[in-house]
Parts: sequence; structure tokens; C-alpha cells
Amino acid sequence: MYNNIPTKVLTGEVRLSYVNLVAPRVNDNDPTAKPKYSVTLLIPKMDAAVKQNIDMSIEAAATDAQSKLWGGVRPPVMPIPIHDGDGVRENGTPYGPECKGCWVITASSQQKPQVVHQSDINTELLPQDIYSGMYARVTINFFGYNRAGKRGIGCGLGNVMKTRDGEALAGGASAAADFAGVGQTVGGATPEYGAAMPATPGQMSYANTGTSYNPLTGQPMQQTGAVNPLTGQPMQGYNSELPFN
Repeated sequence: MYNNIPTKVLTGEVRLSYVNLVAPRVNDNDPTAKPKYSVTLLIPKMDAAVKQNIDMSIEAAATDAQSKLWGGVRPPVMPIPIHDGDGVRENGTPYGPECKGCWVITASSQQKPQVVHQSDINTELLPQDIYSGMYARVTINFFGYNRAGKRGIGCGLGNVMKTRDGEALAGGASAAADFAGVGQTVGGATPEYGAAMPATPGQMSYANTGTSYNPLTGQPMQQTGAVNPLTGQPMQGYNSELPFN
């Protein structure tokens, strides 16, 4: 229970996966459904207190739905939105390695959630700071449903408070991971912006500058096929093996 709402839960720190918090997404399995904002929560199994709160809130939602939606009869096998990350999905495939040791819940809402940082809960985060793999605390609300003869418990998405960065999922990378250590001291000194880059042996070789040099005189040699930039005609009076006059 959170804020005296029996069906509402504030999670502890969880990892976020399949993040669709910036723009709503259409359900691929039901293209006619309205687009929703959604996120999958990876809840550490060691967080027994949150798991207990979730179980109690699911029960509160089921009790409410039994009297209001299900005609006083609870489904004998009631679908619930929490799953074992060490098990398999409904289609029989195992959950990803990031789900190991976690409970897995997907929460969604047609209303855009507020996504803030714990250091400033009054300012919403920029889109680039919101990604799969970050850590957060999330408010979720459980509810009963009766759709097309199917009865069960769903999970609504409230708001998200980012707690820290994490390794990005789905092949991406967070800014924190990309720029870790950048701007810190290198070799005992901090380079100034605009300073020349240190020389790299072989980086400016003759081969990649496009200019050849006579090994005897050290002078640049005109390349075969050179064109006069003013006339567009081949340059006259040169020998590719001799330096410019």
C-alpha cells in the first residue's frame, strides 16, 4: 500500500527494461488498441518488502474486481502481471539474462508519466537521460479487468524517479557509460579545450596526406594526372619523379 491506496505500490530501486516513457507505443499484438507508455520493472528478489506489498495490492485489486467486475466470482486461475525472471515467458522462451534474480512486471498507461531524478523531483528529465538499463523507483497501481471474456489483474504505470545510471540494455549505451572518465586528468594534467591533440606516430604519413615527396631533396612532387584548378586542363611541363620547379 502507498499513500493509503490499497492497490498502489512504490517500488524500491529497480532496473528498467523495454522503456517507452518518452513516446507512447502501439501494442504489436493489438494494433487497434490505443498507444500506451510502458516500462518493464526488474525487481530484485532480495527486496522481500516490495514483493509483499505487490502481493497485497494484487489481492486488493482482485477483491475489488470480484465485486465490481466479475459478478462475485474470482477466476479459478487468475492471470497476474508479476513473473519469475528465472523462469520462462508464456511462450516458453526464457527471460533475458538481465532478468535473472528478479521479479518482472510490465506497467503501462495511456497518460504520460512524469520522469524525474531523485536529486530534483520537480524537473522532468530530458529524453536522452531516459533509457533501458537505468535504475529508478516507480509507482504502480494494480487493477482488475474483464475484457473479451478474459479476467485478471493488470498493472498501471504511475511516475518514475531515476536513481542512477546503469549499463544500457538492447545494445545501446548511456552517456554515463560512453563518457566515463572524460574530462578527468590524463597523464597528470587536464588538457584544455582547443589544445592540439598529441601526435600519433604514423598518423600523418605521406600516404594518407595525398602528397608525395622526393626522398633526395625533401621537396613535394607533383602527382601524375594533376589538373590546373583554374583551366581544368592537365598541368604541363612536369615529371612525376622530379620536384616542382
